[in-house]
Amino acid sequence: MAFRWLDMDNFPRRAHFEYFSGLAYPYVGTTANVDITDALKRIKEEKLPFFLAVCYCAARAANGVPELRQRIKEGRIVEFDQCRVSHTVALEDETFCYCTLENEPDLAAYAAAGRKAQEAAKEKASIEEDPDESLDKFFVSSLPWLSYTSLVQPVPSPADSNPRITFGKYFSQGERVLMPVTLLCNHALVDGRHIAAFYHGMERELAAATAGPEGEA
Repeated sequence: MAFRWLDMDNFPRRAHFEYFSGLAYPYVGTTANVDITDALKRIKEEKLPFFLAVCYCAARAANGVPELRQRIKEGRIVEFDQCRVSHTVALEDETFCYCTLENEPDLAAYAAAGRKAQEAAKEKASIEEDPDESLDKFFVSSLPWLSYTSLVQPVPSPADSNPRITFGKYFSQGERVLMPVTLLCNHALVDGRHIAAFYHGMERELAAATAGPEGEA
């Protein structure tokens, strides 16, 4: 995937980058409930795969925030034009494997390509990923058995810079349906305003997905 090197001499967050890069745990993140009421109706009506539909919206929202497309490489920052998704797929033995999803122009294409990619990943049944080939990825997983309010995620040492996105079990609150969504990022690259921008972007993407292919709700 194409990327560009940022000019560290003129990077406005250079001091923050250097400070947080030196911490043993440089990550920052939050969990927030996202309204999926209208999107869920379309997903059910069109029999779309729920995880892939939500993953599509999350990936587009994350790609819409430049800081979430930034990675640490050789002690400097690179920014990708677009980032892909690497997500977990459940296996019959109750373990899981990793599956990479390429970006697609619309939800229908993403769902169709995603189904094929998941079946191929199940055949391989591997959690091995080449770090050099994973730099452009968002790491996505789900906890569909539980509606949670916070989540502690495993992270490598030394720290990496791939954002991690996790979905929990959706639940009803009054007339709305909400779903916990967790975003964990490296604080050397991402601040709270960027995290908030992701959630706002996800709301927009879910609304766009609700509108359907012709843009009509």
